[in-house]
Amino acid sequence: MARIDIPDGPGGDGAMVWSLRPEMAGMVDSMISTAYQKSKLPAAEREPARMRIAQLNACDACSTFRAPSVIEAGVTEDVYEHLDEWHTWPGYSDRQRLAIEYAERFATDHRAIDDELFARLRAHFGDDEILDLTLCCAVFLGLGRTLEVLGITDNCPLDI
Repeated sequence: MARIDIPDGPGGDGAMVWSLRPEMAGMVDSMISTAYQKSKLPAAEREPARMRIAQLNACDACSTFRAPSVIEAGVTEDVYEHLDEWHTWPGYSDRQRLAIEYAERFATDHRAIDDELFARLRAHFGDDEILDLTLCCAVFLGLGRTLEVLGITDNCPLDI
């Protein structure tokens, strides 16, 4: 149950919460749509990073969310189901493992993102892709924590 009073409406709490601050809703929409529609990272690399952050945030809304664009890109449930074994599951590529590791450190101990991790990232990603991943992680972490802190457990059906 949400910790604040959210008006009833289409999409439930996950959609209607933004109606409380319509002046800021555009910012939220822009953050979400940019991470999904303008990221240069393939969904199969970006999505496991998002889901790892969702797990760490303990965000129910984020953990159950599957964007139609991600499904259309061919991201399967295996990508989500094996996050607890991301170090060893053979279904992840090196880039996916690095994205998950980076997201985990970003969410839990950003000061543990050291030169060694950046050297590994730069061996597999361009600098523009590292910036892209970093900004996506910021969006996923910030919005996920917002929903979790406010007690919003449902997600809204977004076509992103």
